[in-house]
Amino acid sequence: MKETDEELTALQTLLDRSHAGASDHLKSIIDDGRTLSAREIAGLMTGMRVMSFATVTARGEPRVSALDGHFLHGHWTLSTLRTSPKGRQLVANPAVSAACIEGEEVAVFTHGHAVVLEGDELAEVDAHWTAHYGSSPLSWGDVVFFRLEPTWMVGYVANRAEVLAKRGVEEEARPLA
Repeated sequence: MKETDEELTALQTLLDRSHAGASDHLKSIIDDGRTLSAREIAGLMTGMRVMSFATVTARGEPRVSALDGHFLHGHWTLSTLRTSPKGRQLVANPAVSAACIEGEEVAVFTHGHAVVLEGDELAEVDAHWTAHYGSSPLSWGDVVFFRLEPTWMVGYVANRAEVLAKRGVEEEARPLA
C-alpha cells in the first residue's frame, strides 16, 4: 500500500460521493455492509490486478479489453502500446471505465479519464512495474503508461469480515457519509 493519508482521504471523499449518487439498484447490491473504504481498497488492490478496461472508438462504439492494473497512490495505473487500437482510442478520447472483479468476493468499478504519465510520476510507476515484472515495460516497445483519474468509483466486498481477514486487510468500521 503506497497511499498517503491525504491520498486516502481524497479517495474516501470520491467513494462517498460516488456511492451517494449511485442508482437505487446499485445501492441495493453494494449496500453499506458491502462497500469498501479507501483504506480497504488500497489494502486489497496491491500487486498486479487484471482489469476489464473500456474505451470508445472514433465512431462511439464501446471496446473492452483486459489490461494489467496496479493501484498506486489511490489511482489505477495501466499501460498499453501507444500504437495499439486501445492506445489510439485513449489519445482520441481519454474517457474510460475500468473494473477489477475478483470472482464474487471483491470488485472495484471506476469511471474517469486516462492521463498519460510523464516526469517523476512516470519514473515512479515504471520503477514499481519494473520491480513486479523484472524488466521495464518501457523496454517492451512504444509503451505508454497512464493513470486513471477517477470521477466515480465504488468498491464491493461480498462478506467483509471473511474476505478482509482472509486477505490480511484490517476491517475499517466506518459508516458511509
